[in-house]
Amino acid sequence: MEILTGNELTSGATVYLNAQGQWVEDLQNARVFGANEAEARDAAIAATKKTLRIISLETEKVSLVDGVVTPERLRERIRATGPTAPVFDRQHLSEDGHVSI
Repeated sequence: MEILTGNELTSGATVYLNAQGQWVEDLQNARVFGANEAEARDAAIAATKKTLRIISLETEKVSLVDGVVTPERLRERIRATGPTAPVFDRQHLSEDGHVSI
């Protein structure tokens, strides 16, 4: 089983092709292509390339685990769930704060 994934050109967001032919950010809404759907998958790839809206277009192998779409590669699991490092709030200097040079 495979899904189509890429990055939306203007935002850089990781996106997945859904069953309606739209690009969505939720992996669980991705269309899962079976082994016998190679022609449909290839047609979707060709149509997407013509739009120039999605870059880094790839097919990714997935499995369904208890109804949940699960990518086989670690890289794709990270792309689907977001950064592995914590996101900290920006530090602001106080009124008396300074930065040594």
